[in-house]
Amino acid sequence: MIRKQTKKILVGNIPVGGCSEISVQTMTKTKTANAVATISQIERAAQAGADIIRVTVNDEAAAASIKEIVINSPIPVVADIHFNHIFALAAIDSGVKKVRINPGNIGNKSKISEVLSAAKSNNVPIRIGVNSGSLEKDILIKYGAPTAEALVESAMRHIQIANDCNFDELIVAVKSTSVLTTIDAYRLLSKKTNYPLHLGVTEAGSVFSGAIKSSVGIGVLLSEGIGDTIRVSLTGEPEEEVGAAIEILSALNLRKKYIELISCPTCGRLDVDLISITKKIEPLLKQIKKRLTVAIMGCVVNGPGEAKEADLGIACGKNEAILFVKGQQIKKIKEEDIISTLLEEIDKMPGAI
Repeated sequence: MIRKQTKKILVGNIPVGGCSEISVQTMTKTKTANAVATISQIERAAQAGADIIRVTVNDEAAAASIKEIVINSPIPVVADIHFNHIFALAAIDSGVKKVRINPGNIGNKSKISEVLSAAKSNNVPIRIGVNSGSLEKDILIKYGAPTAEALVESAMRHIQIANDCNFDELIVAVKSTSVLTTIDAYRLLSKKTNYPLHLGVTEAGSVFSGAIKSSVGIGVLLSEGIGDTIRVSLTGEPEEEVGAAIEILSALNLRKKYIELISCPTCGRLDVDLISITKKIEPLLKQIKKRLTVAIMGCVVNGPGEAKEADLGIACGKNEAILFVKGQQIKKIKEEDIISTLLEEIDKMPGAI
């Protein structure tokens, strides 16, 4: 696919836009005032593969903690600001690497201008985060609903405000809870601006349903070359958001996972407990930092072929399996030894990152 070339923006040491790799973002779910818990959550998100982390700065206690969080975070911290622009100024002063503001609730132009001035002085980019749940009243009245056109008009209005203040370091998002509205809005916005776009379906839902909605909305746009950074918004832990985002990028060959697990969907031909095996080994594989493809297949129809194509493969039969390494059949193993054998073979293989 051909990606649209957008303006390159630096969020700390992470490039967003231009020819840069599409970055993965998530957001902390802890109370920001609890710096220890927040830093711990950031560390887990970074370990899962997050490139950038967003932290709410919503009260004085959060503003007082943000500096400690920034200092101890292994990845760039973005301050998420709503309603009170004073917290944006405090976050910038504390060293955050980007500020996200929602134009519908940040206040009047003078307050936005003050934030932009501080951001420019500190080389901090701004994300204009338009959300279907908090559009400006006049735009909502004009369109009657948070349509794609309404979201884009709000975004373009605040891009113009920023440009009028001689501020150009912008990343833009136009998120909706509706997948179709989200897709339409980003398509329209992409035609109107060359600023990098932050993709996401807002308040997507639970880990299961939200990941599916996000995969459809974000995946369609990425497949069209639209988007520079993504967040999968889930009612779940940040690590789950990051994992879903990486899966989306991997499915489109936009990011390499460490270990790519291929497993069959199972059917009535199955003679081993492949579902249990896969559930047990998947979290173990996520901890291994090697670029490998591992196939766990259930029967003779597709099993041997898929197993041969992988770096390491298992083709199961009746209560046993055949082990393949780099396309070569190595040995038969018992069903109860599949997980331990795979882990042993992975340990022998090169490819550590």
